[in-house]
Amino acid sequence: MVELLVLIPASALLVIVLTPLITIPALAQSWSQGLTMPTARTEIAATTIGDDIYAIGGVDESGGILDIVEVYNVNNNSWKSVTPLPQALHHTAATSFDGKIYVVGGFISGERTPSNQLFIYDPIKNQWTEGKSMPTPRGALNALFANGTLYTVGGIQNDRILNINEAYDPLTNSWTSKASMQTGRHHAASAVVDNKIYVVGGRTSVSSPSVNLNVNEMYDTQTGKWTNVEPLPTKRSGIAAAASDSSFFVIGGEDLTRTYGNNEEYDTQNGKWTSQEPMPTSRHGLGAVSVDDRIYVIGGGPKPGLSVSNVNEIYTINR
Repeated sequence: MVELLVLIPASALLVIVLTPLITIPALAQSWSQGLTMPTARTEIAATTIGDDIYAIGGVDESGGILDIVEVYNVNNNSWKSVTPLPQALHHTAATSFDGKIYVVGGFISGERTPSNQLFIYDPIKNQWTEGKSMPTPRGALNALFANGTLYTVGGIQNDRILNINEAYDPLTNSWTSKASMQTGRHHAASAVVDNKIYVVGGRTSVSSPSVNLNVNEMYDTQTGKWTNVEPLPTKRSGIAAAASDSSFFVIGGEDLTRTYGNNEEYDTQNGKWTSQEPMPTSRHGLGAVSVDDRIYVIGGGPKPGLSVSNVNEIYTINR
């Protein structure tokens, strides 16, 4: 028997190397798109009740003042209209408490005639009622509930830039004056964390964002005192803010030449600001609210001055 030895050159060998399968996860996207708002507008107010976001009033592309109220459900990704405001308003302020929405102040004409009206919406009845009028008519103000009290801070009345702080008690339907902010301003953002009110940014010019601020003042509802805390990294006005846990996020804004997509987070526990992923569509005069670990940023103008959008962008907070 003859045995044959066959030599195979190394160049002809097929070498198979087995390596473990490596899965590379996709990068998480902080921003996503929600269903666009039915009516494009700017200078709106926004607030929430449960999983519903209310976009209130504002100005349309022709400068018309709106009384519309459109509601976005975050679970169904759907919009619906409800009973409109009793008075068309822009640059108004809205907040919610105990299952009702409170809309206060704003402007009732293109000439910025200030309002002092307080409208209260009951979503169960789909009905508006009127509360006692705010002592000082004004627009471009901030309104927030803390410890069951509605605080209305800052704003502008004709050519007067205000630092006032007036508080409404829904149980007695009455107003009282509280300590004024140290810096008068309007078109600022505001948020409540641990029953402390933060008012951030804004402007001191009368009719244009030529003097934007980065001031960040904190009002302690227990002591009744204002304190300057770490300023906003980017001077902006026409901005919006939304709180989540111990932080709040300041988003958007404008100056004379451009709008901002900036998204800056303030941690109230360590007193530090962090720049987060910018909003995809830069704009001012927008609404921002938080539901669970998401911030919904709706409407606003993509260009300085009168411009409108119906954008609904959603920021997922990475904890």
